[in-house]
Amino acid sequence: MTANFDMIKRVYSTYREKLADARKVLNRPMTYAEKVLYTHLWEKPTREFVRGKDYVELAPDRVAMQDATAQMALLQFMSSGRKKTAVPSTVHCDHLIQAQVGAKDDLLRAEEENKEVYDFLESISRKYGIGFWKPGAGIIHQVVLENYAFPGGMMIGTDSHTPNAGGLGMIAIGVGGADAVDVMAGMPWELKWPKLIGVKLTGKLNGWTSPKDVILKLAGILTVKGGTGAIVEYFGEGTNSISCTGKATICNMGAEIGATTSVFPFDEKMSSYLRITKRADVATLAEGLADELCADKEVLEHPEKYYDQIVEINLDELEPHLNGPFTPDKAWPISKMKEAVKKENYPDNISVALIGSCTNSSYEDIDRSASIAKQALSKGLKAKSQFTITPGSEQVRATIERDGQLKVLTDIGGLILANACGPCIGMWKRMDIKTGERNTIVTSFNRNFAKRNDGNPETLAFVASPEITTALAIAGRLSFNPLTDELENEKGEKVKLDPPVGEELPPKGFDEGSSGFIPPAEDGSSIEVKVDPKSDRLQLLQPFEPWDGKDFVDLPILLKVSGKCTTDHISMAGPWLKYRGHLDNISNNMFLGAINAFTGDAGKTKNIFTGEYKSVPEVAREYKAKGIGWVVIGDENYGEGSSREHAAMEPRYLGGKAIIVKSFARIHETNLKKQGMLPLTFADPKDYDKIKEDDKVTIFVSQLQPEKPIKMLVNHSDGTQDEIWLNHTMNASQIEWFKAGSALNLIAKSQKN
Repeated sequence: MTANFDMIKRVYSTYREKLADARKVLNRPMTYAEKVLYTHLWEKPTREFVRGKDYVELAPDRVAMQDATAQMALLQFMSSGRKKTAVPSTVHCDHLIQAQVGAKDDLLRAEEENKEVYDFLESISRKYGIGFWKPGAGIIHQVVLENYAFPGGMMIGTDSHTPNAGGLGMIAIGVGGADAVDVMAGMPWELKWPKLIGVKLTGKLNGWTSPKDVILKLAGILTVKGGTGAIVEYFGEGTNSISCTGKATICNMGAEIGATTSVFPFDEKMSSYLRITKRADVATLAEGLADELCADKEVLEHPEKYYDQIVEINLDELEPHLNGPFTPDKAWPISKMKEAVKKENYPDNISVALIGSCTNSSYEDIDRSASIAKQALSKGLKAKSQFTITPGSEQVRATIERDGQLKVLTDIGGLILANACGPCIGMWKRMDIKTGERNTIVTSFNRNFAKRNDGNPETLAFVASPEITTALAIAGRLSFNPLTDELENEKGEKVKLDPPVGEELPPKGFDEGSSGFIPPAEDGSSIEVKVDPKSDRLQLLQPFEPWDGKDFVDLPILLKVSGKCTTDHISMAGPWLKYRGHLDNISNNMFLGAINAFTGDAGKTKNIFTGEYKSVPEVAREYKAKGIGWVVIGDENYGEGSSREHAAMEPRYLGGKAIIVKSFARIHETNLKKQGMLPLTFADPKDYDKIKEDDKVTIFVSQLQPEKPIKMLVNHSDGTQDEIWLNHTMNASQIEWFKAGSALNLIAKSQKN
């Protein structure tokens, strides 16, 4: 039976009534995203909310957590005082499995190396009513799509690619662990009411073009921050031709344009997917509500009246894309790639091609890739590049093994990795190159920042569809265009690959494989959650100190960051993932990837009291030991990328008081607020240039009020002074988080009361 079906029935049973309440307030037609948002308000609406301005309280239906972020989220939840989560919640062990030699051995090694963490997550999940998915069961977003996502629902997840569930018509938003704790603790979840970007799809995908190319094209149009503060809602007849899992691919990678989330309207493709994944009961309910699980007719007729921005993409004309390197919005149509390789001096030889991940590991993805591999074998071709395949879930893996796609992919030279994130998030022990060696890889993943996949800053990663990635693996060259170019086979014959074909869903249904699910205990009161005080992987949390009511006086600049500063730059993944449950240990990676604006070096800064240059965390600890708070200065879109709250917790733990930047990425700004840090922006971005290495700043925190700037005095070492005004987006409730020391401190206090 469908998991949590009673909850889904409750959502659907009140949907029309809640929409009627919203329509009375709005007195106008509604987009689909608005319908889902208004039906998930914590309280009945009394007015229309202003996009990009109003903060609202919402009631998500469920929470999902991956193992790296779940550790800190659940350590925080333990401090909330609750006996059980207030909404259905799950933990998925997918981030800590390092790819090296192949699925079986990699999984066995991960289970041994991470036993302490897995045991902790399993025990705390069973105790507090949380479903637990064992290592090897699959990547969180694929497992959620297969088991939990439903049209018209709302969920939050502690991973930035949670919007994957938008492929099933769900508003699914990536958050930090503190947000997850709020919802699991029965508190409302706060969100700035998003703007709406409407993407109209016309025509139909054909030939080599795939759903991935829709989002690769859109990323090129909107850039990595073009979707910030907005929900991307797809509409138009083109949506009907894209499979449910194809829609999920598009929504998944919407995180790369900074979007709050992305969503498709309910259609027959979703119904078919629900039924084949044994959720016919949900499909039937959704079909009964189909007229409301989409934008109103008037919206579709005059979209310019209802969306803040509209982008049109004609699927008939859409070309396959490769995006990169180093940023997911550098979009190259495949017809321009030859020219780009020459002009940009990209290494043409592809060292490794990788398909799969949470973005592109559906049955359809693998079947279409396998169709290319099958052709290659029949035409005397094999992969010239190293080639890896990452199934998204055990269900997908078992099914493509049964149906033969895995064998075909391995026959051309492919290596099957575990059902886990692996190389997509830096959990990849590459054996073929040395750090510093310039090389090209092509992936069907979602993110390609420097060092993201293998820790090597000289790896140029290009993102493409699984079909294009497979074709490039066979050719071994980035400049190869399978639409026009021929290859030479082992007999010296010229051959050409035909466009891929594949089934959207397995004709014989899914093979579930070996189940990796452990349900929570009926009564978890007697279950003990053990954390060894001597562990270097897990550490119980101590509450952060509340604000002392005083202004921040003469704080040194710990670091002024130049250029892009993602959460990877602030708190690297890869080998550091093992410390995600130990705040003190993982804080030793703080800002190691960030570029010091004064020196051009990564990860090092000056202790202004001693004059010594050391690693950023070392200097922060020296300041903290002396009871000295500090601030960090940053550039545009600070904190883009993964939703990891460690990038907010580490600065707070090591004595940081404020992060002052030109602009923030949404999730990271919220994470800072949750941890009691002040996220501030320059009222005049040019004031960034006034900050010098030896400066000390005074911030008049006592002035902190909603929608009002606060003053900062910058005291230069030469005795001169600048007065700078700073903006913030903190509302009254968020200011209370700051005063209490963190949002969690307020939750714990409310449970005691």
